[in-house]
Amino acid sequence: MAVRWELIQRDPASMARRGRLHTPHGVIETPVFMPVGTQATVKTLSPEEVWDLGARIILSNTYHLYLRPGHDLVREAGGLHTFMNWPGAILTDSGGFQVFSLSDLRKITEEGVHFRSHIDGSSHFLSPEKAIEIENALGADIIMAFDECTPWPCEHDYAKRSLERTTRWAARCKAAHARPDSQALFGIVQGSTYADLRRQSAAEIVDLDFPGYAIGGLSVGEPKELMHEMLEITVPLLPGDRPRYLMGVGSPEDLVEGVWRGIDMFDCVLPTRIARHGTVFLPDGKMTVRNAEFARDFMPIQEGCDCYACRNYSRAYIRHLLKAEEMLGLRLCSIHNLRFLVRLMEEIRAALEAGRFAEYRREFLSRWHAGEEARRTGAKAGPAEPALPENR
Repeated sequence: MAVRWELIQRDPASMARRGRLHTPHGVIETPVFMPVGTQATVKTLSPEEVWDLGARIILSNTYHLYLRPGHDLVREAGGLHTFMNWPGAILTDSGGFQVFSLSDLRKITEEGVHFRSHIDGSSHFLSPEKAIEIENALGADIIMAFDECTPWPCEHDYAKRSLERTTRWAARCKAAHARPDSQALFGIVQGSTYADLRRQSAAEIVDLDFPGYAIGGLSVGEPKELMHEMLEITVPLLPGDRPRYLMGVGSPEDLVEGVWRGIDMFDCVLPTRIARHGTVFLPDGKMTVRNAEFARDFMPIQEGCDCYACRNYSRAYIRHLLKAEEMLGLRLCSIHNLRFLVRLMEEIRAALEAGRFAEYRREFLSRWHAGEEARRTGAKAGPAEPALPENR
């Protein structure tokens, strides 16, 4: 296999597990959060900075790279690793989520999806075979099968038809995959928030025997309790010797809860997206550093944080940069948020190794939720934080 997952330790109190993902571009310690570099870049940061944060695997997107600059150009450059000068592992999404979320005009058929580019309105057709052709050209270590990500809420009948089409597309992706020795193709379980459909999809996708499995169609607006329920139903149905990837989830509390329910891999644009609005992660919840209350606050974003931003700059300075619309402000917030999540996963792995993950989860979630509630009810008035989706 191009990618192999190794179990190191199981948590006795939950479905959590500690492992290692062996890829052609290095060994990835799991559980792991993957920063998103949609267009062959993590927004505002250089690959060297992302590496220095401790990230060893990132995600890029097939849809965006197909439209611009084109997969043939990336292949000519020597593949995505060479093109963007990234030494670590890369996972590419199939582009299915973007086709369904970004395209105003689209038509789904059994053969694939006709859609218009969100860039210039030009017409395109993406099939399972075309998605795999693009991903083969990009050359990522892990590539995703082309699937349909249904919205929430979604009628049961449509979700059933959609997941069955996703299964047929997954089989076509596997048949079209030309580089199985150097790229691992992961299958995706769908089924919306219906227990019977999640079970059906898991059975069908596992039957196709992929080297790894993703859970898609969650964190698309459903209540967190429903997401947790779907994970508790789905994860036990996936092979224990293969990596499990929860797509599009990246808020700190969801990472902790996802690991508790047996997830090994996560990705999300959330940390860099909210950073561009001046919102940063703290152990006791999110804080919007561009608010007026921080104008004369000369503390770092987070005391004790080892990131470049916290070691060198104050909240007051970063707020000034944000208010002046200076790029450095966005970069510093992005650096902090990504390092926060990378370090969170380091702490989770250490807690798993020490056999105290249940205690770590309880302490983290108690502090996080208490802080979020305190800010919601008692924080000083300031510019409202924008409502942003947590998906890619």
